[in-house]
Amino acid sequence: MSRPSGNAARDRTGAAGLRTGFTTGTCATAAALASALYRKEGVAPDRVEVELPDGRFVGLPVIHCGDGRFGVIKDAGDDPDVTGGLMVCAGVEPLAGETILFAAGDGVGIVTRPGLKLPVGEPAINPVPRRMIEKAVRTVLDGGARITVSIPGGEAVARRTFNPRLGVVGGLSILGTTGIVRPMSEDALKESLEADLRVKCAQGRRELAFAFGESGERAVWRTLGLPPDATVQTSNYVGHMLAFAAEAGVTAVLLTGHPGKLAKVSAGTMNTHNAAGDGRIEAICTRAALMGATRAQIQALYACPTTEAAMRCVQEAGLDGIWTELAGTAAERAVLQVHGRLQVEAMFFDGAGNPLGASAGAEALVERMRAWED
Repeated sequence: MSRPSGNAARDRTGAAGLRTGFTTGTCATAAALASALYRKEGVAPDRVEVELPDGRFVGLPVIHCGDGRFGVIKDAGDDPDVTGGLMVCAGVEPLAGETILFAAGDGVGIVTRPGLKLPVGEPAINPVPRRMIEKAVRTVLDGGARITVSIPGGEAVARRTFNPRLGVVGGLSILGTTGIVRPMSEDALKESLEADLRVKCAQGRRELAFAFGESGERAVWRTLGLPPDATVQTSNYVGHMLAFAAEAGVTAVLLTGHPGKLAKVSAGTMNTHNAAGDGRIEAICTRAALMGATRAQIQALYACPTTEAAMRCVQEAGLDGIWTELAGTAAERAVLQVHGRLQVEAMFFDGAGNPLGASAGAEALVERMRAWED
């Protein structure tokens, strides 16, 4: 195959000095290329160079696993990727004709629900890795091939990923759009959240409850009686997920969460990560003032070091209605964020998952979502 022409991807230091890694797609490509070379030349390589989607080349060591299969130990760099350290294997079987077929081996999942980038029944090898693998194999072999990708131990690891909720069963997915893992990649997390929403929409859902994380989802399921298929996690990316929902055809969203997160949305902060902004206490203080709180009460609220402390202060001051008011404000801010393309309601929960307050249309939206099940 062709060699790099001076622009090889050799600098593996990313932002903040953190080391980048390689995606499962890049690892599978290297393993498949090694298998194809072995099929053609009868010699087991110990290293191959593969082309990334941007045209750069990277060299990866490969391990001969027997039977013409090769493996690559995934190096995720400094990213806490659950697949780091796993072996991604591939075996290439030449076929008559020109077609390239993909098969899932041990530890690679199968798509069982519509809404992902692959049809139901296909191995969970995403489109960009498929193109990378096919391009690499075609540089070596003439004609078609069946390429089987496996990740020993992948089925157990997959239980700690989004795959079960996306309907990918039996193992992990072969992923990657750039071929490179960047430490704590926001893009990778957003892609997982988007995929979850697409799956729910493919099932016919057009009204969804948003929760920041797993504990928030459990509160929605338990307290509101909504099923898992009606909820989507947003992590910190509320604004991004609202915009994505509008583009995906969702018509209504119920924002749910603890005041520690949802009060930020009331303040107009649509990325709730601490590094992106805050406004929780300010939003609570402003609403308390509008409700007639005394100067001393507002000062006490403003001095609270945490949202939990502010919640206790609110209760002691007899201002519990503040959460209903803030829920209405959060809903209004969210509607403005998507320029009116969605109905948005909001509901606050305490740390035990009990409702604190909700916007005016929240109850009716929940009833519609429950009725959809019937």
